[in-house]
Amino acid sequence: MLKKNVQPLSEALSDFFDENSTLKVKMAEHRAVRGWHEVLGEGVSKYTREVYFSRNVLYVHLTSAVLRAELLMNKDGLIQKLNDHAEVPIVRDIVFR
Repeated sequence: MLKKNVQPLSEALSDFFDENSTLKVKMAEHRAVRGWHEVLGEGVSKYTREVYFSRNVLYVHLTSAVLRAELLMNKDGLIQKLNDHAEVPIVRDIVFR
């Protein structure tokens, strides 16, 4: 028995996310938050209390003022790296607290 409408699972999921743009945005937001720990590594994660995403802005609560100042100087590069990790240009700004 031959099935005519067969496609790989990756294509089916890609089609599903393309049709559901809201879900695609939420997945990109989740990847951006997860990317904070993966892209910046264990050293920065150690000083990070909370990371959350709201209205295209990533909010990061840090316990070190020195690290906060260092990350502020590299904010544009961080935004680019997080957008690359999320595979969608979703992060517009980062607020360090």
